[in-house]
Amino acid sequence: MNSGPCAYGARGRRLKAAAASVFLTLATAGSVAAAETTLLALGDSLTHGYGLAQEEGFVPQLEAWLRARGHDVDVINAGVSGDTTRGGLSRLDWSLTPEVDAVIVELGGNDLLRGIDPASSKANLDAILAALDEKGLPALLAGLPAPRNYGEDWRQAFDGMYPELAETHGALLYPNFLAGIGGLDDREAARGLMQADGIHPNAEGVKKVVEDIGPMVEELIARAKTQD
Repeated sequence: MNSGPCAYGARGRRLKAAAASVFLTLATAGSVAAAETTLLALGDSLTHGYGLAQEEGFVPQLEAWLRARGHDVDVINAGVSGDTTRGGLSRLDWSLTPEVDAVIVELGGNDLLRGIDPASSKANLDAILAALDEKGLPALLAGLPAPRNYGEDWRQAFDGMYPELAETHGALLYPNFLAGIGGLDDREAARGLMQADGIHPNAEGVKKVVEDIGPMVEELIARAKTQD
């Protein structure tokens, strides 16, 4: 094989051309116009898409639903499986990147499963919403009602925190994130829409969740545009 100066020069020119091509690709990708509205979905496994292929999760399905209805929107997946309200609060600051225009807050399910004092959960959600208020970011608070077996006092305290906080902070309220599939209490309505664990919706269940909460998210987008 010829390894003389001419061959080295040709190889160098090919490497430079390849590097220029890569740079042009990255520059072009970076120049793609940002969506008109960017939503942050701050939540737990229900937001993250636990047990599902990436495209089947709540965030990708919600984004596709909104775009199909003519909204120029990006939805950022800030869902972390197993996260509590305290965990959501602890990562709020670095989740709020500059492009975020509004936030969906879907937290409390793991507090519920762990039997955390509703007063603690409420304080964490209050701090999250207060931080969004300070930044002028409209919020949609999505709750998850406690099952009947938690006892009436505990259940009232947990369920009551969502409407109280929404009213205090002027946030939109979606009381039951799983309302589209009947919630956790209506097993018959959710038949065929849940994964084997009986807690997380399957892909078809997520589709119904999105269809039910979607109009409220559209209202959130409208608020974000008004803020702008």
